Amino acid sequence: VQLQASGGGLVQAGGSLMLSCAASGRTLSSYFMGWFRQSPGKEREFVAAISRSGSSTYYADSVKGRFTISRDNAKNTVYLQMNSLKPEDTAVYYCAAGGGSTWSHAWGYNYWGHGTQVTVSS
Repeated sequence: VQLQASGGGLVQAGGSLMLSCAASGRTLSSYFMGWFRQSPGKEREFVAAISRSGSSTYYADSVKGRFTISRDNAKNTVYLQMNSLKPEDTAVYYCAAGGGSTWSHAWGYNYWGHGTQVTVSS
């Protein structure tokens, strides 16, 4: 499956962005989906994940209450709605598809998109 993330950009602190991750090659409903992010000099970190049906979601403590992950299997797309953005949310955001053996570790995901840059100014 090929993944393409989009929707990143420059936003002021307190603002919102919605990221999209479009899949091609295979139906997205076969996969557990996640969003990760990576800042310069830091390791890639888990942001959010969603089960195949969308009935279960998981969030990093740092984004809980501000970010919402969702999916539209009919459109083969996963979303990350980001509200109340903070400068520390600045990173390249990646979407990933996996089998669901783990939702918070990058090694549990088999397919990755190229990432989209999110920059939050103070």
